[in-house]
Amino acid sequence: MADGLLTVSQTANYLQVSEKTVRRLIKNHQLIASKVGNRTWRIKESDIADYLQAHSNGKKGAN
Repeated sequence: MADGLLTVSQTANYLQVSEKTVRRLIKNHQLIASKVGNRTWRIKESDIADYLQAHSNGKKGAN
C-alpha cells in the first residue's frame, strides 16, 4: 500500500464500515488521523494497514 492520504469516506469504503465508525476509531485513538482545516480528517494508507495488522487474528489467508 502506498502512503497516500484518504478521507474519512474513502477509509470507510476501504474498511467496509460506516463513516461514523471511522470517526469513532479516530476519536478513540485506535486509528491515527490528521486534521486538515477545522473539520476534515485525513488518514494515511500506512496507518490503515497498521490498524488492520493490530486488529487481525494473526492468521494468513487461505492457500
